[in-house]
Amino acid sequence: MINNDLISIITPFKNSSMYIEECISSILKQTIENWELIIVDDYSTDNSYDIVRKISLKDKRIKLYRNNSNNGIIEALRIGLDKSSGNYITRMDSDDLMDPIKLEELYTNLKKTGKGFISTSCVKYFSKEGIGIGYKNYEDWLNGLMINKNNYTDIYKECVIPSPNWMIHKKDLLASGAFDLDIYPEDYDLVFRFYKNNIKVVSSLKKLHLWRDYSSRTSRTDANYADNHFLDLKIKYFLELHYNHNSELVVWGAGKKGKLLAKKLSEKKIDFSWICDNPNKIGKNIYDKNLHDVNYLNELKNYQAIITVANKESQKLIKNFFDSKDLEKMKDYYYFC
Repeated sequence: MINNDLISIITPFKNSSMYIEECISSILKQTIENWELIIVDDYSTDNSYDIVRKISLKDKRIKLYRNNSNNGIIEALRIGLDKSSGNYITRMDSDDLMDPIKLEELYTNLKKTGKGFISTSCVKYFSKEGIGIGYKNYEDWLNGLMINKNNYTDIYKECVIPSPNWMIHKKDLLASGAFDLDIYPEDYDLVFRFYKNNIKVVSSLKKLHLWRDYSSRTSRTDANYADNHFLDLKIKYFLELHYNHNSELVVWGAGKKGKLLAKKLSEKKIDFSWICDNPNKIGKNIYDKNLHDVNYLNELKNYQAIITVANKESQKLIKNFFDSKDLEKMKDYYYFC
């Protein structure tokens, strides 16, 4: 039976003995009590399960299960959702922390908006070793999306809603396919499906999720979260949701990411033109494609451009170029980095 006001927190864990007690403690300190923690052991080989079991005996809201299939986090998430009783679903990573007001804030905002929305907030990375510049930049970029309320306009750059920091009505999650697909990175794929199903974002400007960074974190070490998988997802959803067969497709940029995109499009037999700003590459033939300079765009009457240029200053110039031609982001051009 679904409890209309109950929040189900789905938390897979694997070999999280160093951090899981602190994680659960942050959940127990939440300012609201209408939650259940559906926590699923994803085939741990350390003593994580025993740690959680001892804690669960002290609080009946903590419900411990095991994923005995050893098929990975997606299967663990499916088990968690299947065992959940709440009308509101949220995720949590076993090595992260919640601000004490996190559940209350996400729940209150979602209660106000009703169905058709996903509730999220700003985040903060923390680490004993200090946060690297890459993660700090990602934190700032992600929080900027929350502040400007334009998450989906940058969906092809990176995952625009952090996987352990959202809350949604169970019906909306199920309508979006939940954890049905065996596609990694599973969090990014799910966000694309939220976008596809027109689930709008309501965001708090408070930093409610504390994201722990360390060298053995799954997102750093698991091959399923390598850059090429992110690009595969971007291509999949671009072709499904935005690709205009009546326009000429243009790839802008011939660096590492541009070459990988060109290669993957060629393998899919998707025709495209290729431009770049590097005079050393203009005129060369790569993957049977001749590289043009930017002026080539003036010869085209109708096109869609995918931008693979990562340099921020260059991206500003590219935006100015498209603005001068009255072209629209997420219609006429898309940033893939």
